[in-house]
Amino acid sequence: MPNVELLLLQNMRGHFETGITKPYSFRKRQLQLLKQAVLKYEKEISAALYADLKKSAEEAYSTEIGLVLSELNLAIRKLPNWMAPKYVSTDLANLPSSSKIYRDPLGVVLIISPWNYPFQLLINPLIAAIAGGNVAVIKPSEFAVATSAIIEKIITEIFPSEYVHVVQGDGATVVPVMMQAFRFDHVFYTGSIPVGKAIYKMAAENLVPVTLELGGKSPCIVEADANLTTAAKRIVLGKFINVGQTCIAPDYILVQRSVKDELIRKLKSSIEKFYTTDASVSYDYGKIINEKRFDKLVSYLKEGNILYGGTHDKSKLFIAPTLLDEVSLDSTLMKEEIFGPLLPIITYTTTEEALQIIKQNENPLAFYLFTSNKKTEEQFISSVPFGGGCINNADWHFTNHNLPFGGVGNSGMGAYHGKFGFDTFTRLKGVLKTPNWFDPFIKYPSFKGRLKLFKWIFR
Repeated sequence: MPNVELLLLQNMRGHFETGITKPYSFRKRQLQLLKQAVLKYEKEISAALYADLKKSAEEAYSTEIGLVLSELNLAIRKLPNWMAPKYVSTDLANLPSSSKIYRDPLGVVLIISPWNYPFQLLINPLIAAIAGGNVAVIKPSEFAVATSAIIEKIITEIFPSEYVHVVQGDGATVVPVMMQAFRFDHVFYTGSIPVGKAIYKMAAENLVPVTLELGGKSPCIVEADANLTTAAKRIVLGKFINVGQTCIAPDYILVQRSVKDELIRKLKSSIEKFYTTDASVSYDYGKIINEKRFDKLVSYLKEGNILYGGTHDKSKLFIAPTLLDEVSLDSTLMKEEIFGPLLPIITYTTTEEALQIIKQNENPLAFYLFTSNKKTEEQFISSVPFGGGCINNADWHFTNHNLPFGGVGNSGMGAYHGKFGFDTFTRLKGVLKTPNWFDPFIKYPSFKGRLKLFKWIFR
């Protein structure tokens, strides 16, 4: 690691230790500055997202910029309440003491973001880190070149480098170098499971806590009693927005055998309604991030029977919305997270059969169920460990900052959004305050003969 970079990280440590980032007034001001900058550069951010992923202005706003502004507004409004120490009850042995829980900043944190939602998946964790009173090193994805550039422009304009510092370059190179040379107080990573494991391993060397927002194969269950028209629309939107490059997108459909054909008809109809019969010219349909991902996705096409779509054009990084069936559960397509516009459709007959299929790819990040039966709903929710999900919807739980967003097991650890993000970037500190006017002798030796009393006090 160049000496200049190590010196910068050490300067960030020193900056944090001055205590300047801790007061409410400071944190609020930084959040306001960030909000003003996002509004100022909204058009440039949108243009960058189009350049990287062919997102329309509307999609860029609704899936990235708008979510950031919503998170900022919430943090600015709720920060006094989040920061305030919370009184908790005091046990009998410590009365008449009072008990409070404080939330301390963590220190110097590292935030590493992916390329699929390159703006909001970096800035939203940063908002939580700022609200928590930390200083932050942020690493945008090198694959979303235009968005990474506008992020650096914004950050360097409004924040000094000892407070928030942007690191560019190949993540596989710069992240290990930083983590080996400097002990961060927390690492927040969003991305793939293999890289998440590598981050976790490096962090463990120095007992650095981590938040890992990973992925996995998120199932979408369609029961026979589902409203198929609505289900098809919501599945198509959830799957094909951002061309399927969404960590919480339905990865595959498990449909009750008796309604498979009808669901497929409605899925096709919804695809054509949303993206026309030629999605390559659709205003609302983006592109694959790069040729490497394109080639990987095209290789999946041979692993199933193409029911719809399948066309592709490497020169445009275009792959049509594609439905497949006759996919083996042992195929690569059903073992790896697809992360693209290919949607396998698998049938089941009984709930137990569906649960066994889901279990082959345990701990999905998201889970979707379409049903009209409350009992079925409760059975699936209680039987499947998953990060978060929806009943009769797909993806939209992500937008509700009152719900924690995070994974479980292979799909990650920790959570954020709203207050949950503030909690992630702060640590609990319990404080017992005892008055001097009451000092009973029974708390001091000799304790002989007080066993019965102690058993009563600690009952």
